[in-house]
Amino acid sequence: QVQLVESGGGLVQPGGSLTLSCVASGTFFTINAMGWYRQAPGKQRELVASVNSGGAINYEDSVKGRFTISRDNAMNTVYLQMNSLKPEDTAVYYCNARGYVHYQSMYFDDWWGQGTQVTVSS
Repeated sequence: QVQLVESGGGLVQPGGSLTLSCVASGTFFTINAMGWYRQAPGKQRELVASVNSGGAINYEDSVKGRFTISRDNAMNTVYLQMNSLKPEDTAVYYCNARGYVHYQSMYFDDWWGQGTQVTVSS
C-alpha cells in the first residue's frame, strides 16, 4: 500500500511561480517512476512531467522551459517547480507513482495523490 500526499498549490498571478511537492509513503514497495498530471475543468487529464528511476525526464510540450521536475535523494519525494505561469496552467495537479509491491508476491501497480488546485489569475 502506497500513499501519495501533495502540497503547494494555490492562487498565483500570471507570470508567477509555485512549487508542488509529493511525498510517497508505505511498506513493501518500490517506485520506479513519478510524475505530475493535471486536469482542467471539462478537459482530459494530461501528463505534465515525469521522471523514472534512471533519471530520464519527460515534459509536455507546453511546459518545456517553464516547469522543472525533480526527485530527492531518498527517491520518495517528487517536486514540480512551475515558473512563468499562465492562466492555461490552471488545473488540479495530481501526483502519480508507478512501481511494484513486494510482500510475499510481487505486483506492478500505480498510485495517485488526492490532487492540489493551481489557479493562475489576476
